[in-house]
Amino acid sequence: MEIGLIGAGFIGACLARKLKDAGHTVRIANSRGPETLADLAKEVGATAVSVVDVAKQSDVLIISVPMKAIQQFPANLFDGARRDLIVVDTGNYYSMRDGRIEPLESGMPETMWVAEQLGRPVVKAFNNISFDSLRNQGRPKGSPERFALPVAGDNQRAKDVVIGLIEEIGFDGVDAGGLDASWRQQPGSAAYCTNLGASRLKEVMQGLTADYRAKLGERRDMALKKMLELPNGIDIGQGFKLPFAKDSVPLNRSLAGLPD
Repeated sequence: MEIGLIGAGFIGACLARKLKDAGHTVRIANSRGPETLADLAKEVGATAVSVVDVAKQSDVLIISVPMKAIQQFPANLFDGARRDLIVVDTGNYYSMRDGRIEPLESGMPETMWVAEQLGRPVVKAFNNISFDSLRNQGRPKGSPERFALPVAGDNQRAKDVVIGLIEEIGFDGVDAGGLDASWRQQPGSAAYCTNLGASRLKEVMQGLTADYRAKLGERRDMALKKMLELPNGIDIGQGFKLPFAKDSVPLNRSLAGLPD
């Protein structure tokens, strides 16, 4: 399969490696130009291309950028792209990084907003896993240690393709319903970075209520504050550290009222 990625941060770069290892053709792009991705492309075995070229060469396009970057995409991003191109959003909204986006503050599911900005159907996936869990925690199918990633979207074929990719890289894909239900895997939810098995993930997501949704932003901000207080992690600049899963997963489970 021809897979394009926009964004080569922790999640994007990790997905590029894993999907290439799974036998797919991978192209990567970012806002700074393909020359800035030469080292990563060589390491992964991918091809670095421009943002305006990546979609037209892809069966699946994975977008892994901060929410604030979505509005900066070129207007011709999808020129020449196939009509049934599957677009996947891995992003999460944090106002301290992205600036205040009023529809998201008002409770609009993040990927519904992304789809509106892009003018394309979008699938939500890969957003509820930390980079080091994605890198290190893939397990063979049937393993008791294998956990699941939810996939939300309104096109069943697109969801099935993405679930298949998730299965290939060592996780169970779970159909999480339509895009209007994708809030159940956003930051602040009990499905966000809690590394649950498939049956437990389904149970937890089905149990999230309208009242829970109303408090999701408050839960997100509280969780972020506590994660930034964790002592260990990777320095990502501006005084912030990206916490490791060994610290963040127990914290997120505790905040969600889930057992370790």
